[in-house]
Amino acid sequence: MQIAVKRNQSFRLSGELIDTLKQLAKRQNRSLNNYVETVLLEAAYRAPNATTLAAMKEVESGVLRNEPELDLSSVEAMEKSMGL
Repeated sequence: MQIAVKRNQSFRLSGELIDTLKQLAKRQNRSLNNYVETVLLEAAYRAPNATTLAAMKEVESGVLRNEPELDLSSVEAMEKSMGL
């Protein structure tokens, strides 16, 4: 098993962001360092798959703006507004 070599690095972050990160870390019973490292690893190594990329391009293109809004008042209403 390979052990990752960790190095110290300083970052300047706003106090408000640090407070928010501390709260998020506390909710998951993690240290601030562990929480930030986990978030950064996910951001750095989680690439969207082809389906997600296609959906992102579709949204960015604006093609969905002319679609009728979904009725989210109930599951049945949502399915009906989706044509299901």
